[in-house]
Amino acid sequence: MGGSRRVGVERNTVEVRRIKENLFNQAQDSFYFNPNPPFSASNGTQATAALNPFPHRHPFLLTDLEDFMNISRCKTGMTRPCFTFFVSLLLVLFLSGCDTAPSGKSSSSVAQDRQAALLPPKQEVKTEWPQRQDVAAEASLSTPAEVSPASPPPQVRMQAEAAHDALAVMTARAPAPERAAFFSQQFAPSYYQDVPREQYETLSESEIKLAASDPVSTFSIDVDTGAYANIRRFLNRGQLPPHGAVRVEELINYFSYQYALPTPVNGKLSPFGVTTEIAPSPWNANTKLIRIGIKASDTAVENLPPANLVFLVDVSGSMNSPERLPLVKSTLKLLVDQLRSQDSVSLVTYASGTQVVLEPTSGREKAKITAAIEQLRAGGSTAGASGIMLAYQMAQQGFIPKGINRILLATDGDFNVGITNFEQLKEMVAEKKKSGISLTTLGYGVDNYNERLMKNLAIAGEGNYAYIDTLREARKVLVEQLSSTLSIVASDVKIQVEFNPEKVSEYRLIGYEKRELKREDFANDKVDAGDIGSGHTVTALYEVVLKGGKGWLEPLRYQKTSGAKSELSDELAFLRIRYKEPGAAQSKLLEFPLKESQIKPSLHAASEDFRFAAAVAAYGQILKNGKYTETFSLADTAELARKAKGADHDGLRAEFVQLVDLAKSLQTKAPRRD
Repeated sequence: MGGSRRVGVERNTVEVRRIKENLFNQAQDSFYFNPNPPFSASNGTQATAALNPFPHRHPFLLTDLEDFMNISRCKTGMTRPCFTFFVSLLLVLFLSGCDTAPSGKSSSSVAQDRQAALLPPKQEVKTEWPQRQDVAAEASLSTPAEVSPASPPPQVRMQAEAAHDALAVMTARAPAPERAAFFSQQFAPSYYQDVPREQYETLSESEIKLAASDPVSTFSIDVDTGAYANIRRFLNRGQLPPHGAVRVEELINYFSYQYALPTPVNGKLSPFGVTTEIAPSPWNANTKLIRIGIKASDTAVENLPPANLVFLVDVSGSMNSPERLPLVKSTLKLLVDQLRSQDSVSLVTYASGTQVVLEPTSGREKAKITAAIEQLRAGGSTAGASGIMLAYQMAQQGFIPKGINRILLATDGDFNVGITNFEQLKEMVAEKKKSGISLTTLGYGVDNYNERLMKNLAIAGEGNYAYIDTLREARKVLVEQLSSTLSIVASDVKIQVEFNPEKVSEYRLIGYEKRELKREDFANDKVDAGDIGSGHTVTALYEVVLKGGKGWLEPLRYQKTSGAKSELSDELAFLRIRYKEPGAAQSKLLEFPLKESQIKPSLHAASEDFRFAAAVAAYGQILKNGKYTETFSLADTAELARKAKGADHDGLRAEFVQLVDLAKSLQTKAPRRD
């Protein structure tokens, strides 16, 4: 009896191995694999081949099967040898009970039935593996034409074979729909593909307020520009952006303006200059626009303090497409070219796990840093929180007192392993900023892009946020505006405007919905606000209704009116700006009156910068919903911007006009009513 059972076990073991081999053959003939398997940082494809107990099969299969075994082992808490023994024991017990065939069928017939249930009949199709040219070129430079993989250790072969056997049994017993879903996930196209599931934070537009009852408006500045590049990406793909992707202040602040330079205040030079201008609104004949502009002092890159930078790069499977990891690598290499000998760079990656690819390295070793960036490959899940923690550890290791200590996170924001809760991630980064290390986020990718997370992490980490859709945008952010991106000249910058009810009846702030503050937060130095970098310009627009003009709100029947006139009756509003010098705990105050005499008689009399900023504001509002722009159209917006381009040395204003025209062509046209 015992001998018969042993024979049955051996026969069924051979059967499972035959099913396993059929699985590999069918997969090799019928599916398209990633021709670019994970590489070892040290010896590339040879390391992968050495670990593959089936060298005539594609290494991508072994990687996924090992993932299956590792996930199962982690869930049980077993060590690898114990888990391998446990799986082998289960297989023996399972197979030992399966050696009896139903009446009328032989054991070989049962084996054939099981094999047919697992996979459809094998098609005699011979397919060569697809190979991208860039991968083939890289392989030809780094490895010989023919490599004989080393024989793997017995333990590695045993573990891999046990995994293969478990996979064969699992799929053989699964219903057909589950098997189809399993194969579709295992044998995916070489580039990451996803269904559209981008995430945005939708905020209501700022409310219209009565100056008589609510005369004070307070908000934090915002120097981020990511929304502009992200909207450009949508338009260039032939789509109008979702409303949540449109933040008007980021569109306006994408462009630079000719604002006043810093001037001495009480004998000391202020970190930024302030410009104000008032003119009629282009979209409402009954309102005026008040423009508040801030220009930070500029610092040449060579005069910046020493920088301790940590490149934190997402190398998960979702980054495996041309507009993601390859663009990230090109972006970082642009920044490497700007490094000085006193600067230090570390490189940390995360996917299913985390890795320190490059310890703190001097900026003079550009070749070493570039080589570390070049060897990055994408694959696996996304343990973003663990990567952030490791990046902060590396930044602390290379911390430079009185220097620039910053992490640059490059990702699509699609975290799916570890801490993925939005609020937890924000709290983690907010806590880490107390160490004096800031976090800048660089967004990449489409379809699964989590802009909501990228924006809020930058706010919590006291850094800035940019979306990189092209190498030109990367150059703008990390070369042309490097000083602005890395160096802070003033922190916790808050703006407060008090409107005079005798001159202004209603007002609204255009944009900055994410940055609005309570009135009492303005003088509270414990309340965080936005920072302004070297050379940055910040623009804010208010739309106001003067006393006696037709506003948005119906007049109140029992509203009290004061017949007395104050001594400040010429003032429309009073502007206050609070800021802290870098490292300071106490804020400083700047004050400027805005007078009625400043109002330009017509929009044409306003400066080119004013008119262009108004055009950008109209563009953003119309893309969002056009709630307050009345009949002002995108065609009107393009015409206004075209006449206010000015010198436009970088060509960005001309590009803006093209984007407005593109958005106009994508709008749904209302039916004609003849």
